[in-house]
Amino acid sequence: MRPPPWLSAGTPGRDLALAGAALAGGLVLHGLGWQPQITPHPDVPVALFLPPLVAVCAAVALRRVSPGASLALGTAAVVADTLLGGSLGTILIYTQVLYDACVHGGAALWRWLLRITVALSLLGAVAGVVIFGHWRGVALGVPFALAGVLPVLTGISVRQYRDQAASERARAEQTARLTELDRRQAVAAERARMARELHDVVANHLSAVAIHATAALSVPGLDRAQVESALRVIRENSVQGLAEMRQMIGVLRAPAEPTGPAEQSGPTGQSGPAAPASVDAIPARLGELDRLVERVRAAGLTVRVSTSGEPAALPVGVDLAAYRIVQESLTNALKHGDGEADLEIAYRPAEVVVTVENPVRPAHRGLPGAALVGAGAGLIGMRERAVVLDGRFAAGPRDGRWRVRANLPTAEPAS
Repeated sequence: MRPPPWLSAGTPGRDLALAGAALAGGLVLHGLGWQPQITPHPDVPVALFLPPLVAVCAAVALRRVSPGASLALGTAAVVADTLLGGSLGTILIYTQVLYDACVHGGAALWRWLLRITVALSLLGAVAGVVIFGHWRGVALGVPFALAGVLPVLTGISVRQYRDQAASERARAEQTARLTELDRRQAVAAERARMARELHDVVANHLSAVAIHATAALSVPGLDRAQVESALRVIRENSVQGLAEMRQMIGVLRAPAEPTGPAEQSGPTGQSGPAAPASVDAIPARLGELDRLVERVRAAGLTVRVSTSGEPAALPVGVDLAAYRIVQESLTNALKHGDGEADLEIAYRPAEVVVTVENPVRPAHRGLPGAALVGAGAGLIGMRERAVVLDGRFAAGPRDGRWRVRANLPTAEPAS
């Protein structure tokens, strides 16, 4: 059964309840005559021991509000009680005051209390030897040790455990915050990566589709062969984009889900493959550039390819980045260029260099596709791919042509 809220740990109600219980116990001892005195004085009325008892109980109630005031009030009460002869109940309650002062007070307070109680215990032992003239007189210091040193040491131990627990909670909270920051950064990085992939997979194919659809609609008098050629390019790019999109969705699924009838159904609702088996997705690696170049040439871009150096196996990230940079550059050349582009792949000992140059189409020509203005996401994505691999990227006009150049390191950086 849970205690009421006003008795929860750390609330003033709990301190008042503890002080009230201590006072009730002391009054019961006084009422029943079971309140023994350390030094009995028959001529001292029992009622005089009640004010120190009430004062030391009030000190217990102040233990969290003001540990210093609680200790001062309790010490004054126990001194007054001792001068009257000393009562066991008041002294026992005072041990609670000492304990609370060490737990809730400042560090300087418990240090001074430890010094004072140890000193009093030693003085009591020495005084006992002097008074009784025998070494067994050290027993006079035992009450000081039991009523002073022991509660102080207990309070110090509890305080240290409490501070250690607070420190561990703070470290745990800091670790949780750092973990959350790492998670958010990982999510942001993954979102950026997915944005690049989506742009490269979808936008490049859609750009070719838009260019040829614009050409078919804007040029009058096209014969059937020209229309079929434009439709063939549109169809191939559409199917290619769908195939690569399916590959990306398959990677995102964990675990991969089997393809169901709904995904296999065609436009008429009958079961069948969504795309002809003769059209496959082009693997995103430099070794498959020939197929990419053929597809771009079929879209109407004349591409001259040159390779230098000895082709070698590249890291997966470098291979994918180089392929996507070439794909995006050729797509931009198709949209904004003058119908031709030069592609150079240079394999070097520690890097692979991709360079794509093309003349820029003048805006006043009004050719199909000239109005397809990009948002700059392609250049941002290419630059991000190079930066992630600690490479270099540059794009801009050069000698009347548009030039894209990416240096991608292929070797591990030196430690």
